[in-house]
Amino acid sequence: MLASLHVKNLALIDEEEIIFSKGLNILSGETGAGKSIILGALHLSLGDKASKDFLRDSDSEALVEAVYLVNDEKTKQALRELDVEPYDDEVIMSRKITESRSVGKINGEQVPAAKMKEVGDILLDIYGQKEHQSLLNTHKHMEFLDEFSKKEIGDLKEKVSIAYRNYKALMQELEDAKKSDISKEREIVLLDHEINEIESANLKPGEDEELEEEYRRLSNFSKTMEYFQRAHEAMTGDGGASDALSSAISDLRHIESIDERAAEFLSMLNDADSIISDFNRELSSYMSDTSFDAGRFNEVEVRLNEINRLKDKYGQSIEIILEELRERQEKKEKFERFDEYLAELKAKVEAATKELDELSSKLSEIRHKCAKELSAKMQAAMSDLNFLNCEFEVELKRMDHYTDNGFDDGQFVICTNPGEPLRPLKDIASGGEMSRIMLAIKTVLASGGGIDTLIFDEIDAGISGRTAQAVSEKLATVAASHQVICITHLPQIAAMADTHFLIEKNVESGHTVSGIKKLYDEEVVTELARMLGGSAITEAVMTNAKEMKEMAISYKRS
Repeated sequence: MLASLHVKNLALIDEEEIIFSKGLNILSGETGAGKSIILGALHLSLGDKASKDFLRDSDSEALVEAVYLVNDEKTKQALRELDVEPYDDEVIMSRKITESRSVGKINGEQVPAAKMKEVGDILLDIYGQKEHQSLLNTHKHMEFLDEFSKKEIGDLKEKVSIAYRNYKALMQELEDAKKSDISKEREIVLLDHEINEIESANLKPGEDEELEEEYRRLSNFSKTMEYFQRAHEAMTGDGGASDALSSAISDLRHIESIDERAAEFLSMLNDADSIISDFNRELSSYMSDTSFDAGRFNEVEVRLNEINRLKDKYGQSIEIILEELRERQEKKEKFERFDEYLAELKAKVEAATKELDELSSKLSEIRHKCAKELSAKMQAAMSDLNFLNCEFEVELKRMDHYTDNGFDDGQFVICTNPGEPLRPLKDIASGGEMSRIMLAIKTVLASGGGIDTLIFDEIDAGISGRTAQAVSEKLATVAASHQVICITHLPQIAAMADTHFLIEKNVESGHTVSGIKKLYDEEVVTELARMLGGSAITEAVMTNAKEMKEMAISYKRS
């Protein structure tokens, strides 16, 4: 459940913290008081796009921090699969926003926005205007059915998806093969030419690197010999290093018997003399044995040109060219036994189609069974929400093609007036009805376990009177087993609150500020009276508000 929400420097809020409770948490207040800011703050904590316009004070950072209590092992395991480990049964999701950037964290560790959304999807379900509109999209109806059926479906949808990808790949290969069949003779001629071209080059891995090194050496032969010669003369010429070293050795020998350090230095110079002698001998021998081979230089240049030409045509390394050769050899072999290959491919397509159809049929069978259960539960839930004599069904049909979700297509159909035919939900439901239908869907799905916290915004759109009372009773029923947070302007719904928060707007030091406070006893009745009577809170309105709260308490006890 959502334990608390801390909001700082966001829109009209300076700094507030809300401590939520189990059951039904109601947030009410005048229009424009800032109720939507609370929902927006929650969305931010779940990784929604942040803007510097959210900052109340642009010189300070905004902070949203939501703390969730996670007690059940199923939810903990789902979080662990996302590499999130609850600490003392808590998950803390925070978002800091500045003018230049925003940073999201889960339990103090910085994470991308997408990760925050994945974790949020496990912890809570937010219903607002966007979800209300999603009922107009029939594809969403299949998602609701599959969510309802998830225990029976298990990993079957994943198996269908894998089988579909295999089926599509084979179908594409078959289509390409049929096209290739038309031009295979021309393809074989081209492949023969390319295979012979590569094979005749007799390429060896790493050969190009060795040749490039040899080419660099041969192309710079004159320059290197010039510097070798200069180095040799510097060591052996008149007044060179060898003469200087011999002179120094001779000088030190005159004083070797006088100063013991002279003997040490002389030993060092003798070592150097030995090294220089070896160097002079090796360099002289190398220069004598080395000559420029014009023929070899030409061979290397021609070979490199050939290799580079093949690289330009087939790939940027000998390894890639040889891999291209193997692929062409396999392709040629396939063409040469094309009829056999085509028969094998058709058999694979047939087997893949059979597997996909069997898995899709199993999935469809489960869906049809669960569709009846969902229809019955939805009809009961909608009856509780004052849909009298309402009929509701999940209409399923088989498509003429496969998808990665099987071959089923479906939609919700409804009849709200006896005697009329069932028609698509999107064609007949009003805004207020959509709101109630979504509440029914959410409550039916919630009854199967899963997400512990449900948040409703605009659930009261377009309803009043007895219908509003029915919605409040349904929310109270759901809140008996789930934490429910609801933003409302209807007193019938607010009266059912287990915990009631008032959001109000005030002017402090010339600035408008939204504040949040938990209401108790008489404060609750006073807020219900305001919601009932507006600015004119008479004694009769207060009496009505008190009775409404007492009736709500009585209903929940029953």
